[in-house]
Amino acid sequence: MALKFPIAFEKMSGTGNDFVIIDNRTGVIPLEEQPEFAKKVCRRMFSIGADGLILIENSATVDFKWNFYNADGSVAEMCGNGSRCAARFAYRHKICGPQMKIETLAGIIEAEICDAQENVRVKMTQPYDFRLDLSLTLDDVEYPVTYVNVGVPQAVIFVVEDDIPVKKWGRKVRFHELFEPKGTNANFVKVLGPDRIKVRTYERGVEDETMACGTGAVASALYGAMLKNMDSPVEVVTSGGDTLTIHFDLQDGPVADNIYLQGPTRIICTGGLTPEALL
Repeated sequence: MALKFPIAFEKMSGTGNDFVIIDNRTGVIPLEEQPEFAKKVCRRMFSIGADGLILIENSATVDFKWNFYNADGSVAEMCGNGSRCAARFAYRHKICGPQMKIETLAGIIEAEICDAQENVRVKMTQPYDFRLDLSLTLDDVEYPVTYVNVGVPQAVIFVVEDDIPVKKWGRKVRFHELFEPKGTNANFVKVLGPDRIKVRTYERGVEDETMACGTGAVASALYGAMLKNMDSPVEVVTSGGDTLTIHFDLQDGPVADNIYLQGPTRIICTGGLTPEALL
């Protein structure tokens, strides 16, 4: 099937995570072409450029579903900041009201447009597979490592330094045998205050440090509560300088319920994709 150009798109950012979003409810981009399409449009300097591609699709059960692709064309089960951007996109385009449900591979996500339209809150799926007693050697120093799946697998490492080599260390963690076969994102967390942390994340699929990672922020906040006695809500300062707020209920087990990720979104631009963007 030949694509029909121009293809309407929006470029959005959620605290530094940027996405190309397309309303694909009429099948503008066929399923079999979506991975390669994502790789091409997410290239920086040669195309629109983004951390991922979000395709809004019809759902038989909730307001809408999405197909989410990382910049390398791989499928992502979930993306916290991406879901916040998708929610604002859907509300602006009258696909749904200010409260909505989104079908993802990680489960049904509830989202809400807050008092300001750019401020969006999503309720995350319940995390699982907590691992608290891991360790890795990075540049000859052994670090305690924790892990949890919050829709996306996340490793969390608390550090005291500001200038850690996130790409080098993150790549080692991401591909480490502890996290085979799917790998993991790697979050490097510095405590800034009683309930405030800074998180730098190496994301699989992007294979580099990103300016923010919503699911990584959630995982880091949960372990901030477990290991550093932090209380909900925890503020997470991202690499891009914006702040995400994580609300949660934490119980023994460990079990975490009622997890909400909240923060700003931005509409960067709207336009029509031309064939040359895919060359």
